[in-house]
Amino acid sequence: MSQKTLPETTGPAALLGLAPQELRRSVTSWLEARGEPAYRTDQVEHWVYGQAARSFDEATTLPTELRAELGAAFRLTPLEAAWTARSSDGTVKHLWRLEDGEQVESVLIPAGDRLTLCLSSQVGCALGCRFCATGSFGFRRHLTAAEIVAQYRDSLRFAREEMGRPITNLVFMGMGEPLANPEPLFAALEVLHEGFGVGARRITVSTVGLVPGILELARRPEPFGLAVSLHAPLSELRAALMPIERRYPLPELLAAVREYLDRKGRRVTFEYTLIEGINDSTELADSLADITSDLMCFINLIPWNPIPDRPWRSSPPERVEAFARALHRRGVSAAVREPRGRDIAAACGQLRLEHGDPAS
Repeated sequence: MSQKTLPETTGPAALLGLAPQELRRSVTSWLEARGEPAYRTDQVEHWVYGQAARSFDEATTLPTELRAELGAAFRLTPLEAAWTARSSDGTVKHLWRLEDGEQVESVLIPAGDRLTLCLSSQVGCALGCRFCATGSFGFRRHLTAAEIVAQYRDSLRFAREEMGRPITNLVFMGMGEPLANPEPLFAALEVLHEGFGVGARRITVSTVGLVPGILELARRPEPFGLAVSLHAPLSELRAALMPIERRYPLPELLAAVREYLDRKGRRVTFEYTLIEGINDSTELADSLADITSDLMCFINLIPWNPIPDRPWRSSPPERVEAFARALHRRGVSAAVREPRGRDIAAACGQLRLEHGDPAS
């Protein structure tokens, strides 16, 4: 599949895509060439990270002429909120329009004193998981590191201004497969952690099971969290739901998870979407326990969010509870995740399907 040219390959440098040290070097070099004092770099860094500026016009501690020159030399990758949906449960979903007209989603999910942001890593997805709305319009292109970080920056501004609170946690569970876009993903993780100061233990990368990416995440020094979309404990059933199983089968995937656990010592989350009559029997719960009971893990049981072109139904509450009880009997830590934002097209990709530009 051909990939569109990424927006930041030409023109002014996208500062949000640079590691903080690289940002300082680039900005310092540019400022020194203009005879500006050294403290200007600190001011720029403060506006980029501390104030979450979308434009240098906001950097009021800098001279007006310098702001204009900075804006011509560097980009801060502002996003356009093409659609904002607010749920009765407090969840807020944004559809962001990118500079080339493509659109991606992010979701703010409040829960007690936590406010979690769910980020996208690609426009669409090529992996074709049958329960996911994002796959319905296929893969369009990867996001750049700057576009990934800009979702956080613009969502942070919204959270502060409209919700009166900061974002506390980040999860890469939006549109796309994060580990299929590794270089921008890991660059964005560095910016979010070192630049914006988001603790690594508050950032989780979710994957359908791309083994090389899991191993790379395990090798990194930062303790970023790992969530694995499992959705079936048997290879044949999982392959029917998730084609990636044929490329990285369960034994290989679980070996990579063990490598992550050995290196990080952090509990892994397994995501398990429950679809009535497909993967929600207590027999499958026992099979799930068979492959996870020796792992330091937690299983998130998620009633499926229906999407228009699938004939399935979400598992009814009694089947969900029976599945959870079967896991608990085997000593597996699990809980049912309360569906959030169902009244605002909560499933990944649904808002874009309903309100976005049609795929070409």
